[in-house]
Amino acid sequence: QLHLVESGGGLVQPGGSLRLSCAASGFTLDSYVIGWFRQVPGKEREGVSCIRIRDGGTYYYGSAKGRFTISRDNAKNTVFLQMDGLKPEDTAVYRCAAGFSQVPFKSPRYASDSDFAAWGQGTQVTVSS
Repeated sequence: QLHLVESGGGLVQPGGSLRLSCAASGFTLDSYVIGWFRQVPGKEREGVSCIRIRDGGTYYYGSAKGRFTISRDNAKNTVFLQMDGLKPEDTAVYRCAAGFSQVPFKSPRYASDSDFAAWGQGTQVTVSS
């Protein structure tokens, strides 16, 4: 059974950093694109970043560009999202997913369940002084 588990969320002051982890079990990440969404209650889900495990290709969306860094550790079957320069508007539930391309991460409004093989449970990130 495919399973993703996130960790690393929490409360941080503006300008601070957090590193989120997305660990896979029941499958290896090699064939997938692993990425992060975030969502605030009452707002649409937003794609943050994703990485193509096969060749390490990375993609960033919206305000994540220039502040966040996604990486992978194949030996640990884990993807990381390093978030620096955090702002209050980054506050959201962050959730990782295993997809088959970067398209649903880029355009989450048009994504469907069939675009993903697995989801994590989500982790809360709160940026506040």
